[in-house]
Order: sequence, then C-alpha cells, then structure tokens
Amino acid sequence: MTPVAGPSDVYVYRVPLTVRFRGLTHRDGVLLRGPAGWAEFSPFWDYDVAASLPWWRAAREAADVGWPAPVRDAVPVNVTVPAVDAAAAYAIVAGSGCGTAKVKVAEPGQTVDDEIARLEAVRDAIGPGGRIRIDANGAWDADTAVVRIRWLDRAAGGLEYVEQPCATVPELAAVRRAVHVPIAADEAVRLARDPMAVVRAGAADVVVLKVAPLGGVRACLELAERVGLPVVVSSALETSVGLAAGLALAAALPELPYACGLATARLLAADVVAEPLRPVGGMIVVRRPEVDPHLLAEHAADQALSTRWNARLAAVLAASAEVTG
Repeated sequence: MTPVAGPSDVYVYRVPLTVRFRGLTHRDGVLLRGPAGWAEFSPFWDYDVAASLPWWRAAREAADVGWPAPVRDAVPVNVTVPAVDAAAAYAIVAGSGCGTAKVKVAEPGQTVDDEIARLEAVRDAIGPGGRIRIDANGAWDADTAVVRIRWLDRAAGGLEYVEQPCATVPELAAVRRAVHVPIAADEAVRLARDPMAVVRAGAADVVVLKVAPLGGVRACLELAERVGLPVVVSSALETSVGLAAGLALAAALPELPYACGLATARLLAADVVAEPLRPVGGMIVVRRPEVDPHLLAEHAADQALSTRWNARLAAVLAASAEVTG
C-alpha cells in the first residue's frame, strides 16, 4: 500500500476496467480512512484543483461524519452499456438482471448506425417492460440532438429519457421543446456555477446527481430539494468505497422514481473490497463495505502514479485551507 501526503491512512489505488470507458482503461484515485469509515477521492485527471475541491469535501464527509440515515433498504439500479458493439451490448444487458439500461452514445469515431444497432440489441436483451435511457455527455448540438433522439427513440422502442444531449442550458431547453422524450441534466448541473439555471430555463425533466463532484451526500440532498425535479443518482466510476456514498444518497432521498446509475462496479475488473456493491435482481442492498487490506495492497499504484496523486492531493489540501481559512 502506498500512503500519500495529507491525512493519515490514505492510499493510492489503480484498477483495470473491463471495457474502455470515457477513454479510460484503468481507474485510479486515493482512499482515506477516518472515524466514520473509508472514503474515496478520485476526481478525473481533467479536473483542475477548483473542480476537485467538492470531491475532497465529499470524501471528508464520508470519512469524518458519515451519512444521513436511509429511508430504504435497497436501491434499484440500471446496467450501464458503454459504446460497445451490438453483440457485447446484448451480453451486458442480458447478464445484468437489471430492468433498466443506460446506453452510451455519441462516441467519437462511431456512426448513428452503430448506435441504432446497439440500442436494438439492448431492446432485445431487456425485453418487454424494460426501460432504456441514453447518455450523450453533451456531445451534440441542438439540431443534431433532435434528429438523433428521434432515430434512437425508435431503435429503443421508446426511450425513458436522454441524458445531457447537449452541453449548454439553452440547447437543452431547445431540444426539450422539440422532442417528446424527457431530458435529463447531468453536466449542466454538476459543472455549473448556477445549478438552478437548468430549472429556470425549463431545460430538464430529470436531474442526475453524483455525490463526489457535488460535494457530498448532504450537499446533494440540499440541491435535490432546491431543484424540485425527479433525481437519478449516478456514480463517477468509483470503487465500491465511492459507490457507497452514491448508495447512501439514493437511500436517503425522500422519493426515488428512477433506477440509479450505481451498478458501475461491473465496469471494474477488480475492487478494493471483498464483496463489491453489485446488484442482485436489479437492486443493490444499502450497506457500506469494508476495504480489504490485501486487495488494497494488490491494487496499490506504482511510485510514479503515487507521486502524481501526492502532488495533486497537496494542492487540493492547500486550496481547501484557503477556502476555509
């Protein structure tokens, strides 16, 4: 295990992914332990110090104070389908046990025919009564989004919603007015200086909340109350340590009308807990798994990556001290 600077009991991890996701083949970050338990700090490398600060606040909440009491014992989840071919998409969904599938689209280098084939395969795999949603990660302009949504809605046999079809709030609002498929906002809330702009513009029917990028479970609960729209809780491709925070948020929300994007432990080829947070029958039981020291040692990052995280964490700690000082 490789400790880094900052709080005690902080270790760098690196685990492989089962498929390429967001251009990544591995996931890395740091795990820290406090009086309330283990926590994860793993902002992606394209996040600067300012964008990483909420991840640090979420990690300190998990390690130092823990989370609010749950109002449900289990959380419904969707299976996530990366931008894979149709056969692989079918296999992922058919083996998941989930009744909802989230399918990645707008992958660079792929065509709309690739997306249609992927969605048709998912539709066949999930069967009657299943729900399909897509996520474009803000890649389309408004005109492209309107055309693509109509095509992909037909391919899926009806979409539950489209997540972040465009990058900007005005584009989201324009697309929402032009299509009958509900629109979900993720980056438009998570990366915005003013998350309420989405609400004021009438740009979304659903909001996607991720605990780490938004500063913790309590911060997300407060934001959900302010937004006043249905909430889907999603992961940021963490280990089961980080997923537990998302699960805690989903378990504490007063209402949970949609399946959540918390079944992403399947995308990791390894984990740092002996019993990862994976769904059974489309549900994940609410619990907080313990880090296994042997697995943590097995998946410790090398010295070069540890040094990078050491410097990054030092910068975040310094910025955090300035903000609170």
